[in-house]
Amino acid sequence: MERKKRWLAAGIVVGSLCVIAAIFVTIRLYQERKETEAKIAARRHGQSGVSLDFQSDTVTYQGKTYRRNSYMKAILCMGVDREGTMLDTTVHTFGGQADGIFLIAQDTARNNLKILMVPRDTMTEITMTDLSGNELGKEVQHLTLAYAYGDGREKSCELVAEAVSGLLGGLKIDHYVSANINVINILNDKVGGVTVTVPEVTGLTEREPEFVAGQTVTLHGDQAETFVRYRDINEIHSAIYRMERQQEYITQFFATVKRQSDVNSGIVTDLLGEVEDYMVTDMGKEEYLKVAMDALELNRLDDENFCTIPGEAIMSDQYDEFYPNEEELTPLILELFYREIS
Repeated sequence: MERKKRWLAAGIVVGSLCVIAAIFVTIRLYQERKETEAKIAARRHGQSGVSLDFQSDTVTYQGKTYRRNSYMKAILCMGVDREGTMLDTTVHTFGGQADGIFLIAQDTARNNLKILMVPRDTMTEITMTDLSGNELGKEVQHLTLAYAYGDGREKSCELVAEAVSGLLGGLKIDHYVSANINVINILNDKVGGVTVTVPEVTGLTEREPEFVAGQTVTLHGDQAETFVRYRDINEIHSAIYRMERQQEYITQFFATVKRQSDVNSGIVTDLLGEVEDYMVTDMGKEEYLKVAMDALELNRLDDENFCTIPGEAIMSDQYDEFYPNEEELTPLILELFYREIS
């Protein structure tokens, strides 16, 4: 009997400590959230009071009126740090993170496109969920985490699309497509390798001896994934610096496919057929095939086709954080998706 009392007392003590710890964690998380929100508010205050508002098809900016260009489609593309097929859903919070985030501005009238690169560490509101998928509200967090709070498929894509739309002042995202890391090597080897120029990157040569800064290398096998995804986690803002390599790879992959399309008109269909099980999209097959085919109509893909969300990268107490500059972002969105009408 005495032993049971001692166990009961010990259980009460442990339980009480757990409750106290949970309270302190909750308070800390709340304080961190408020600090992050304060940082964002302070940056907005220093941007001449500019606040993005693209929820309407018509907007007014600096005395001019703009209308959403109906020929311009906003297609959200996500690279997810998850392996295996993406045919099945996952438990919420276990679906992987959106490691690469790109918004394609597709001009369907002139078969042209631009790619807006969005830093994964962008601080913005995302929807939080529990393991069952119940929404717990919104919180300012790293954009990359939005995907994880979904089901690893459509819900994850929708949560990232929602967050990116909010980041861009309510801009409507027309479509989304996510693909996991297996796609990189599959597509790379399907076209026989992609030749890239290696930039200066800390630790990259140690990871892959052939990756010498300034040299051209034809990527095969796992080299493609390494080139696209490698970053030194001990180096601040390494995810942002990695975007230079991602742009280089996208550019050279496009050039490789375009050359091969001259002798194989079905190459786009073949490539997409290889990776269907490793991607999730709300577009029908004919729709995303058209996007890819329209892209091949471009003479080339170069620096003029890429832009990055303007902003400031900082290092907080623990993490890399990126804060968009809304004053510079507003005219960029107008340029990409709107046309002046008066």
